[in-house]
Amino acid sequence: RKKITVFHKANIMKLTDGLFLRCARQVHQDEYPNIEFEEVIIDAGCMKLVQDPSQFDVLLLENLYGDVVSDLCAGLVGGLGVVPGANIGEDLAVFEAVHGSAPDIAGQGVANPLAVTMSSVMMLNHIADTRENLACREAGDRIKHAYNLALNEGCLTRDLGGDLDTSQFVAALIDRMEAPGT
Repeated sequence: RKKITVFHKANIMKLTDGLFLRCARQVHQDEYPNIEFEEVIIDAGCMKLVQDPSQFDVLLLENLYGDVVSDLCAGLVGGLGVVPGANIGEDLAVFEAVHGSAPDIAGQGVANPLAVTMSSVMMLNHIADTRENLACREAGDRIKHAYNLALNEGCLTRDLGGDLDTSQFVAALIDRMEAPGT
């Protein structure tokens, strides 16, 4: 990645967003001067994201804006059911679907398990990278291959325009993982 873009509203939120922006500038200047740094007012940034998300590499936002913009971006790629998430620190990492636990639909069979499955692949790849564990890399590749096959073959949950429930989609993944040659 070559560029970081800071979304803010420091023109209005002078104290809070102003502090956030000053801190971002300082960290960029002191620790990452070789990375391109861009500042964008959040409303204009959202418009730019919808028009052409490929113009961004990494977005830096405070929590509230991050929650809103991550959902906006999820809408650009199919919805919350297809967006994995990772929080990676120096010593620990947490992987989860960005939509959270969705207790309002628990047990109904309507949740798309793809986001949590994709998050698990990210976790396996992280373990493979940080612990040089080839078995985790292979497992992650196998799961990813299975969900790509399933999606390309039209195995879709309702949120993606298909008719599969949660269990049926998981069964489709398992079938593709158990198929010869995978």
